[in-house]
Amino acid sequence: MGDYLIVGVHSDAEIMEHKGPPVINEKERYAMVRAIKWVDEVIEGAPYVTEIETLDKYNCDFCVHGNDITLDVDGNDTYRKVKAAGRYKECQRTAGVSTTDLVGRMLLMTKTHHMIGHDVPSRSSGDNPSINILQCSVALGSEISLGKLKQKSCSSMSSPYTGVSQFLPTTRKIIQFAGGKEPAPGDTIVYCPGAFDLFHAGHAAFLREARKMGDFLIVGLHTDKEVNRYDGGNYPIMNLHERTLSVLACRYVDEVVIGAPPEITGDLLDHFKVNVVVQGMTHIQPVADGVDPYEEPKKRGTLKLIDSKSDLSTAKIVARIIENRIRFQQRNKKKQEKELRMIQLLERRRSEDVERRKSEELQRHKTEAREQGRQDTVEEVFE
Repeated sequence: MGDYLIVGVHSDAEIMEHKGPPVINEKERYAMVRAIKWVDEVIEGAPYVTEIETLDKYNCDFCVHGNDITLDVDGNDTYRKVKAAGRYKECQRTAGVSTTDLVGRMLLMTKTHHMIGHDVPSRSSGDNPSINILQCSVALGSEISLGKLKQKSCSSMSSPYTGVSQFLPTTRKIIQFAGGKEPAPGDTIVYCPGAFDLFHAGHAAFLREARKMGDFLIVGLHTDKEVNRYDGGNYPIMNLHERTLSVLACRYVDEVVIGAPPEITGDLLDHFKVNVVVQGMTHIQPVADGVDPYEEPKKRGTLKLIDSKSDLSTAKIVARIIENRIRFQQRNKKKQEKELRMIQLLERRRSEDVERRKSEELQRHKTEAREQGRQDTVEEVFE
């Protein structure tokens, strides 16, 4: 939409006032957004309600947001001022990608959400198609079986913006995220395998350090089945397709191997002409047969350990959600209620606009009829 992208990131205090408790704190969010390859500059502590003065201060021509509703604490459109000034543009919101959905996965603690075809919205005759059983768990606030959950009423969770739908990966979407860059002759190629689940500031810090080890960074993403084998529980929270796009969005990453083998073999290293293999300070999980996955890089002397200086992990983020379960349930419920009120208001305004235009048309027709000496009835006018 432009030539230079500035992203304004809200402070924890602003989010708490207008929306509820943030999952990721402001410092982590600032670091995450800076790691996104399309972002040129980050404004810390941007106001929740976008002001014309903010756009002018940073020489911004216009403001961009998705086509979903964002409301302040009083239930007003947070972009109303820039819209009124004609300095607002909209992009299509990506279906199936939402913080609310991810929070729902963590609260429900299923083991099938990362499998295509599981935990998708119910479409029985009595159900709203925008309602997902994962989202229902957030509303109901109880750990019950999926069978019982489907029978519960979840009528309050019906906003088309907070309600979730399954993300459908396409080759076009991957191409949009992939840079298409190839290593140049003589480049030092770095390989880094892992899950990279719920891509966070800790991952970004690690990949930034990994990129410093060479010229071209390849990330090998393990399959959902493999991640579940070594992490257990309901991991991964995000499926392989979601994790692929998350990693591709990182400015330090040049290429991703989708469904990389758990063992780093000589064939893999030779195929990608890998010079350096990097590993973080976390415990190395053996593959299914007990073999050290880094055995070959160790033999070649190409394995390097990296300390990202970040203690943030996927498990810690999940723990935050679980520990603050009630607060996040209340946050999602409050968000739904505000969105539904705004939808009802917009529908009422549209209805009033239709009636107003109908009345104006009728009055215009009557005026024309009088000027021409005709006396049409109301029924004839509408015919």
